[in-house]
Amino acid sequence: MISNASRRLALRGPLAIAAAAFALAPLHASAADKVLRVSAIPDEAPTELQRKFAPLGKYLEAETGMKVQFIPVSDYAAVVEALASNKIDMAWLGGFTYVQARIRTKGTATPIVQRAEDAKFTSKFITASPAIKSLNDLKGKTFAFGSPSSTSGSLMPRYYLQQAGITPEKDFKTVAYSGAHDATVAFVAAGKAEAGVLNTSVWDKLVEQKKVDPAKVRVFATTPTYYDYNWTVRGNLDPTLVKKLTTAFLKLDPAKPADKQIMDLQRASKFIPTTKANYDSIEKAARTAGLLK
Repeated sequence: MISNASRRLALRGPLAIAAAAFALAPLHASAADKVLRVSAIPDEAPTELQRKFAPLGKYLEAETGMKVQFIPVSDYAAVVEALASNKIDMAWLGGFTYVQARIRTKGTATPIVQRAEDAKFTSKFITASPAIKSLNDLKGKTFAFGSPSSTSGSLMPRYYLQQAGITPEKDFKTVAYSGAHDATVAFVAAGKAEAGVLNTSVWDKLVEQKKVDPAKVRVFATTPTYYDYNWTVRGNLDPTLVKKLTTAFLKLDPAKPADKQIMDLQRASKFIPTTKANYDSIEKAARTAGLLK
């Protein structure tokens, strides 16, 4: 796994850090080696990402006739740089990470599919404090976001906080970055932060798996909807392979047991086509929030 860069540096110099990490990795031509190199933003623990991807990887091998290699990374910026430098062929990105990849690749990185749920995604604000009942109650409190580059764990919650007249660095007692959605829940449950925010999908999963007690850590606010996660391919990937990958995702059918296993792990009711234009509002929010120049 690529060594972890400082979370605090994620917005100031992420691509430089990632470039240094990926410079150590050998570059292979997937067309020649018949290897499809796939990665994902580390929005959950590495072991969980590997568990979720394993059946999907086997499915994509059968659909493409290629060996599928999952390449884990330790920070969001590394995925962006990997796409830009042709170190990977496809990645699971959040909306903001895709926007960063689009800018970094001069518009060539292309989102191909998203879950139906990603067209109307939300984030949950959580707390274990009985004194916090609304966003205004967060003033003067300690707060945890996820990764600085996370759409649902940082960018969009920050944007909606600002729309509500709240500036985190000015109005909160402290601002921390947990690095991942499940880590944010752990921060709040352990009292390391009085409140935090994470994406709805991970929150629902943790509740279902009884890894969080909603009687102790509760949701007190939910953001409006926005576009989020997608599968993105590098811009110079073979168009025939891009078509195979797109078709493979779109034909996943929850009525088939093997497909249902894949979709359950991906928390998808179905996959739908997506376009670059769907993420224009994410870029606008990022510029409004001061996270893009």
